[in-house]
Amino acid sequence: MTQFDSASLPERFADEDALEEFMTRPSDALISDLAKAPGDITILGVSGKMGPTLARMAKRAVPDRRVIGVARFSDPAMAAKLQAADVETITCDLADRDAVEALPKCPNVIFMAGRKFGTEGALSLTWAMNVGVPAIAAEAFRDSRIVSFSSGNIYRFGRVVEGGSTEADPVSPVGEYAQSCLGRERMFEHYSDKYGTPGRIIRLNYAIDMRYGVLFDIGSKVLAGEPLDLTTGNVNVIWQGDANSQILRSLAHCTSPVSPLNISGPETASVRALALAFGERFDKAPEFRETESENCWLVNAGEAARLFGNPSVPLLKMVDWVADWLQRGGGSYNKPTGYGSRDGAF
Repeated sequence: MTQFDSASLPERFADEDALEEFMTRPSDALISDLAKAPGDITILGVSGKMGPTLARMAKRAVPDRRVIGVARFSDPAMAAKLQAADVETITCDLADRDAVEALPKCPNVIFMAGRKFGTEGALSLTWAMNVGVPAIAAEAFRDSRIVSFSSGNIYRFGRVVEGGSTEADPVSPVGEYAQSCLGRERMFEHYSDKYGTPGRIIRLNYAIDMRYGVLFDIGSKVLAGEPLDLTTGNVNVIWQGDANSQILRSLAHCTSPVSPLNISGPETASVRALALAFGERFDKAPEFRETESENCWLVNAGEAARLFGNPSVPLLKMVDWVADWLQRGGGSYNKPTGYGSRDGAF
């Protein structure tokens, strides 16, 4: 079951409140799956780009359960916004073992904490956050179901014609960020083996919001008349509402030992074609440099589609939304994805 049919998709989002209201609407399928994963939900590292909308979606899906968002909350306004949506908040340094041990032990855990941007400037901190913190959480919540975030970057560069890496393919992370993401996976695997903890490891490529994401990056360059590097010529993307829904639904599809699950859209999307689509909407011809490589980081999300069905928001509808948002000067997180990085440096 999909979250929306095409006729119910909005033409545009008037503002961030309208965007987030739509993005956090739970589907009947999500409500049904969460019924198979009873108990309260803790979201560790809730204050990032995806966490707030995931938490609000969870609370809307199961309003009778506690949904607890845990983070440092360096911005108190984020905690207040979550509280206004009936999401409980706990301020906690997830690198503090004693503080993590003291957290409520809910039956369901979404682990979202991690470090990506600025990795090259503080490698030891990246490893501490992406490997040390998961080890603390995996042991503290050993009696819970744990769905943890990872990245498609842990796969090898694959030939575009192969359609992306499946969960059964070998991993070959390039650069210390991707290596630390694999380290995070290994920590959850280790403690799942040790304690029998059920879980899923989510290898996500790439969530789309109006305020950031691969489509925002491509559309921004086309609108500004900046040349677009085509070396990384193909990408996978998924609407953030669909990604959040599938991640939450994974609580009902945990395995012991823990296993990976690719989450993304069904297409291998051409960066050139996306730029041309934005150009049509902006009435502006894109500028290109370099040519497409035969190899990219791509994932095959067929297993997620088998479990959850295809995402509810199609690719070109996302292009429409992002184009409209950019033309109207909508808000931005000012966090480029770095999707074109080929050396693993972020």
